[in-house]
Amino acid sequence: MAAQDIIIRPVVTEKSMAGIAAKKYTFEVAKSAGKIEIAKAVEEIFKVKVKKVNTVNVRGQLRRQGRSEGYTPSWKKAYVTLTEDSKSIEFFEGMM
Repeated sequence: MAAQDIIIRPVVTEKSMAGIAAKKYTFEVAKSAGKIEIAKAVEEIFKVKVKKVNTVNVRGQLRRQGRSEGYTPSWKKAYVTLTEDSKSIEFFEGMM
């Protein structure tokens, strides 16, 4: 799998933006990707050094539209921590 197929999008929320000071970034990743694959993909795309990767499987939420109801798709979230000597990811710097 290519690095662009593993990292789907960054997760931009208040909680994820609070972790930027500690070099902790949050991404939506492919459900089949493992921690090692995620670390290599982030290093390749953003040219940084990854210290640690934590992953969470996010369940879909129940949503209603009138009488009908269904679930939003489930997805996988990765918390990526960079090493202290690594540069920060420039994409997130403009968000703060």
